[in-house]
Amino acid sequence: MSRRHSAEKRQVLADPKFKDVIVTKFMNQIMRDGKKSVAERIVYGAFDLVESRSKKNPVEVFHAALEAIAPSVEVRSRRVGGATYQVPVEVRTERRQALAIRWLSAAAASRNENTMRERLAGELMDASQGRGNAVKKREDTHRMADANKAFAHYRW
Repeated sequence: MSRRHSAEKRQVLADPKFKDVIVTKFMNQIMRDGKKSVAERIVYGAFDLVESRSKKNPVEVFHAALEAIAPSVEVRSRRVGGATYQVPVEVRTERRQALAIRWLSAAAASRNENTMRERLAGELMDASQGRGNAVKKREDTHRMADANKAFAHYRW
């Protein structure tokens, strides 16, 4: 990481079907080995499953799921006088989105339905209703931050 200036953020193009930048970011997280078309098929297939099961707009379900997963506080390690403290800090908006996308992808991959489409659709629907492994991860993060409130004065 350069000390002179921070790297500039690349602009991601909106996805072709829904014209949504966040869906593209999610697709890029799902993508393995540069196979974008495979990731597109997985995400769009999962969105079709969500639409057929819940009779709702899949992009709205996706955004509701991300909102339910995104953490507002997290703990960061801070060394003070030889001891390491877990200091609770608020999460920036960009990082909130990135963590939510990452956690949703990981939670979907760890489910045990047959295909990634089914896993992703199931996790999206669970997360939009406030349950599922990705939401549990957020709750654990918040619980950890709450438990370490005593060290909040070490915030930098």
